[in-house]
Amino acid sequence: MSVLSPCSAVLGISHASYSGLEESRLSPIPKRAKPTYLAMDKENQIIGYVVPIFRGSQEYASGLSDTEEARMKESAGYMARRNLFTSGLEMERTEQTSRKVSVRQSAEHISLSKRIYENEEYHKCMNEDSLMHAPEFVIKPRSHTVWEKQCVRLHCTVSGWPDPRVVWYKNNVTIDPMARPGKYKLQSSYNMHSLEIDRCDFDDTAQYRVSAMNSRGELSTFASVVVKSMFIKYSSQNGIVSEYGITFETHIVDGFGVSFGREGETMSLGAMVIISPNLARYQPEVQWYRDDVLLQPSKWCQMHWSGDKATLTLTHLNKEDEGLYTLRITTKTKYETYSAYVFVRDADAEVEGAPGAPLDVTCQDASKDYVIVTWKQPAVDGGNSILGYFVDRCEVGTTHWSQCNDTPIKFARFPVTGLVEGRSYTFRVRAVNKSGMSRPSRTSEVVAAMDPADRTRMRGSSAPWTGQIIVTEEEPAEGVVPGRPKELEVTEATKNYVVLSWKAPGERGHEGIMYYVEKCVSGTDSWQRVNTEIPVKSPRYALFDLAEGKAYRFRVRCCNSAGVGEPSEATEATTVGDKLDIPSAPGRVVPTRNTDTSVVVSWEASRNAKELVGYYIEASIVGSNTFEPCNNKPVKATRFVCHGLVTGESYVFRVKALNAAGLSECSQESEAIKVKAAIASPTPPYGISVLECVRDSMVLAWKQPTFIGGADITGYFVDYREVINGVPGKWHEANVKAVSDRAYRVSDLKENRKYQFQVRAANMAGVGIPSLPSETFICEEWTIAVPGPPHDLQVTEVRANTLVLLFKPPVYQGRDPVNGFYVDIKEADAEEEAWRGVNEKAISTNYMKIKILKEGVTYVFRVRAQNKAGVGKASEPTEPVLAETKPGTTEIVVDIDDDGVISMNFACSNLTPDSKFVWSKNYKEITDETRITVATSGEKSKAIFNMPAEDDIGIYSCAVTHTNGESSSYTLSAEELKKLLEISHDHKFPIIPLKTELAVELQEKGRIRFWLQAEKISANGKIEYVFNDNTLSQGEKYKMNFNKDTGVIEMIMESLLQEDEGTFTFQLQDGKATNQSSLVLIGEVFKGLQKESEFMCKEWHRKQGPHFVEYLSYEVTPECCVFLKCKVGKEHTIWYYQGVAGQHLDNNLNIIGVFRLPQVGNIKKETVALWYKDGREISKKDAGVYEIVMKDDRGKDTSTLNLTEQGFRDLMNEMFSHIANSSTALKIQSTEEGIRLYSFVSYYNEALQVTWHHKDSAIAFTDRIKSGVVGEQLWLQITEPTEKDKGKYAIEFHDGKGGLKRTVELAGQGETTSLSGLILVLLFSDRARVAGGLPDVVTIQELKALNLTCNISGDPVPEVVWLKNEREIVSDDHYIMKFESGKYASFTITTVNTTDSGKYSILVKNKYGTESADFTIRRKKEGRQEIRETSIFA
Repeated sequence: MSVLSPCSAVLGISHASYSGLEESRLSPIPKRAKPTYLAMDKENQIIGYVVPIFRGSQEYASGLSDTEEARMKESAGYMARRNLFTSGLEMERTEQTSRKVSVRQSAEHISLSKRIYENEEYHKCMNEDSLMHAPEFVIKPRSHTVWEKQCVRLHCTVSGWPDPRVVWYKNNVTIDPMARPGKYKLQSSYNMHSLEIDRCDFDDTAQYRVSAMNSRGELSTFASVVVKSMFIKYSSQNGIVSEYGITFETHIVDGFGVSFGREGETMSLGAMVIISPNLARYQPEVQWYRDDVLLQPSKWCQMHWSGDKATLTLTHLNKEDEGLYTLRITTKTKYETYSAYVFVRDADAEVEGAPGAPLDVTCQDASKDYVIVTWKQPAVDGGNSILGYFVDRCEVGTTHWSQCNDTPIKFARFPVTGLVEGRSYTFRVRAVNKSGMSRPSRTSEVVAAMDPADRTRMRGSSAPWTGQIIVTEEEPAEGVVPGRPKELEVTEATKNYVVLSWKAPGERGHEGIMYYVEKCVSGTDSWQRVNTEIPVKSPRYALFDLAEGKAYRFRVRCCNSAGVGEPSEATEATTVGDKLDIPSAPGRVVPTRNTDTSVVVSWEASRNAKELVGYYIEASIVGSNTFEPCNNKPVKATRFVCHGLVTGESYVFRVKALNAAGLSECSQESEAIKVKAAIASPTPPYGISVLECVRDSMVLAWKQPTFIGGADITGYFVDYREVINGVPGKWHEANVKAVSDRAYRVSDLKENRKYQFQVRAANMAGVGIPSLPSETFICEEWTIAVPGPPHDLQVTEVRANTLVLLFKPPVYQGRDPVNGFYVDIKEADAEEEAWRGVNEKAISTNYMKIKILKEGVTYVFRVRAQNKAGVGKASEPTEPVLAETKPGTTEIVVDIDDDGVISMNFACSNLTPDSKFVWSKNYKEITDETRITVATSGEKSKAIFNMPAEDDIGIYSCAVTHTNGESSSYTLSAEELKKLLEISHDHKFPIIPLKTELAVELQEKGRIRFWLQAEKISANGKIEYVFNDNTLSQGEKYKMNFNKDTGVIEMIMESLLQEDEGTFTFQLQDGKATNQSSLVLIGEVFKGLQKESEFMCKEWHRKQGPHFVEYLSYEVTPECCVFLKCKVGKEHTIWYYQGVAGQHLDNNLNIIGVFRLPQVGNIKKETVALWYKDGREISKKDAGVYEIVMKDDRGKDTSTLNLTEQGFRDLMNEMFSHIANSSTALKIQSTEEGIRLYSFVSYYNEALQVTWHHKDSAIAFTDRIKSGVVGEQLWLQITEPTEKDKGKYAIEFHDGKGGLKRTVELAGQGETTSLSGLILVLLFSDRARVAGGLPDVVTIQELKALNLTCNISGDPVPEVVWLKNEREIVSDDHYIMKFESGKYASFTITTVNTTDSGKYSILVKNKYGTESADFTIRRKKEGRQEIRETSIFA
């Protein structure tokens, strides 16, 4: 191949270009003014511009240049490569020039451009019309063949005056970039126009046309784009069925949706795959992609194919797993894909407020002793700015992680040094803020510490197969010192390191070369070799340990066995530091509707951003001021679909850009957008059927589309075509104007011709695609007598056991009008023979409530119409309906407000932004508001009866559009209407309900409180207080209160005077509601209340000083102890006798000893308590009226107890009752005189009345029969008993009430208590006796000693007990009692005092009997005792 000189090449190309333009005759520009610097290919197509070369160059004047040989070698190599790789690769032009030539070319180009510009401006001024010409494509777009998912750009250059308007077409259809945002991108700049197609797929394979048009004309040119798949493979190995000759249909069903996971969790994605025909052992190619990157099985993801289901399991989620997942099923004939996005949220931080973990940790520029680790910043910073990052490394084969940096680094790129050559490592990164450390990132891939050239050689890459084997023999050659490295540049510079890259020299010899890197400080010529020991093998090198802030220059030398070559051109001065700036904030953020839970967010890219990694999008509910990340993995596009939003909520969005330097500032917040589904055109209708047919027209019916596109359907368009001999003709429009009903008469048909029909639905988004062609129908007139099928069946109000079926009557009536309908039902999966009727008798309405459903069963329904001739054809069946009550289902509620207005209310919580409440009566929409007014607010709607009457009786229903069948109904019958009218009347004329009527009660200080409680009264309620028809007002006498929370109304008076006798009334009013309540206080009722008020007032004043809580009273204990007590505080005041608690009162209730007084209510130190009897201070005299007075300087309180007459008798009777209850069973004992019956009591009092009975008759005492008391023993003595004395004996104790009896039976011979046995005991026994020696009365002075002695007899030896006041005395230092030799008993009082006065007894007893002797001790009186005041605090 010959190589032309640059000069001749330019001249030749210029001439060809000039001739082409001249022949085209498209421009009126003179030949001399036309540009001639165009480059053309072999087909004379203009492919670019050529800069002319300065013709006076000495190099070209002397013949070959000094670089011509290099150019010839490069050209030969290029031709060889082009011939080797001819499969669609574009040719490259390589032109090498010296530096001087380039400078001259630039100067020439600048000069020439200036001259051209001045010449053009001159001609414009001279004659502007002469410049106008039709569009001309200077550079035409070229066809491309690309791989799937790649981007392609078609560009052209257009000239013309005025500037042409350029339009791009795809298969002759105008390309609208807004129709598919992000798919197409059109750009125009300086007459250069381009079309960029993003992520090509098979649908982008087409012919593209670009058209340029101005006032002078229009011109078009074409280019083709072919998109190839790089994933299709075919195999018939391992028993897999060959695909040859088979056409497969692939469908992916039950696919996975948008999924949300959290770091550390396991997630599975799966989809059912249906391939037809279904061949045994046939296996399609199943591939999974994440963000268009093919996934391979690893420990992070596992893939499984079960024959009909493809599953991908992500074993341990990390944020790296976030992205768009695509399942691709490939067969020979086609492929099918299914995609959905997976979002991965951060795991809970180990420390509250810590940031999220970094992601995408990768290793770059790995060498034998260092590696550069890069990562991406997390979207979550924990609420505090991230201070930096720590890099950890772990040597493969160990589990020990070591931290690589001591201080956190902010740059998301860090060189790790100190690696051991030949060993492998993994790395991870942690983020830190002021709250703490994040979780570690996912570990990086394993990287080996070795020279990059060795790593490349170990991979074993080979040249592509050309189909030829060429054997060459190389002659040995001498070693050649390599030339200078080329294109040395600083590819990366930070404050920690600098990375250099270069290209190998052209002159390198036949052996491998290595490199030495040198550096010098800028401004000096002192070059220093960096890698002094071992040269590097790869044309890339990282330098460390550079001084931050200093400027350096670098150069590289090649070396081999022949020596070290010349250095390369030095780089420009590079200052060590982070040159990468944080990107600027993204531009305007625009959200658009997508689905019920997602929004499409697009934004303007950050301007002048270098090494941009991607963007983070954040969302916030309006008013919350809290932003949450929408993605945890950066996206590089400027458009993102944010999922997981709450339907109906309003959100604002903002975007942040990031690169290795960090995150940018947030963009401005977007406008608020409400999350709801975007409007789309509806899907096709279906189920086309014929309702009526005449000679020239047919009435069609169809079913509503399954998806209406998020907006109400505005109408339908019907098309028809004739079918001749089975061949369909051309489609014709049946209606130009959309029809709203799902039935339409198609006219102008031909009789006995066959037709097919299709229907399209339209909404505000546009007209949808047409339905599938219907069956072929013959246009012939129906003459049958029975009616045609009903149509437009709809199911509403679906519940677990009921639903309502709506339908429209048939269009074709038959010979007679329709007079009824029958509804049929069957289970959805049952056979046709399973249809059964719901109603035995025909219904006349166009609706029916079906009540025979079973919960959980799916049904279908159909309707048949009848006339006099019979029952017609059944309608098309409904879609299957599941009998269930959906969660959240509500019913219509009838309400009557306070004004008596009757309304029906229906609420729906599943509203969409386009939902509407539709009220109907008897299932016909209410449009006339004469009787019913509909009001809707938010999620609630009500139908208000204007004037309820019999005309309103019927079935009312409410349905909510754009929901999943939300509806309900309410039947208003005559009885129900009557009840509602009664309640309405009560509400119109309401009465305030009362919990309690007006009542009166007394409070502290004797205050009088009138009060009542209303059951329900608002805060605006008013109260009037009336007394004897006079209104009372607030003042000193009357205090009024109204508690609006509890409804308690009260009026308080300090006291009742005589003029307050009368009627008190409370009158209540709350809006329209009224009520009143009265209380009459007259006569005895008033006087009693007044007296009680005065008493309580006195009591309150009494209690302001020292007072009694309980007044003076007495208490008799079971031991017959009598206590006088009064409650004055926490304790009681108790009287003690002889200074010992629990002593008895004497016969006259004389009190001997001192009284102890406990704390008293409301007292102080000066308070004293005075005890009185009969109006004077307590003395030791007789019982009577007892009184105690508490007083101090604040006042006094008195308590009295009357123990005279009846009071005294009551006290004694209570004591007698205790004595009787303490008595023992009646026993019999023999004595010397005869028989003794006796009973013991715990205490005896002389006033106790006892009666002895014999045979239920009172015993008359004689000398032979006597009774008496000894100590606590009550006895009956029978002297010389006879047979007449046998019988029942009883002793009766009298206590003023019922009394108490003790009985015993004295029987005859042979019994236990036989009379004869007692007589024998009486004759021979030796019972206990007191022989004598005791006086009757002893009088002795105080402080003297007393000693008494008596003789005791009896066998066995009796027991001796001494008693004082009928109580046993215990021997101590004061009382000394002795019993010596079984015969002598002595009693000694060592020192007599006032307490020793009383009655004393000696009681002796053995098994044969008991005997006692009494005596009295009296103290000589020395004078009257003084009355003393007892201080409480003394």
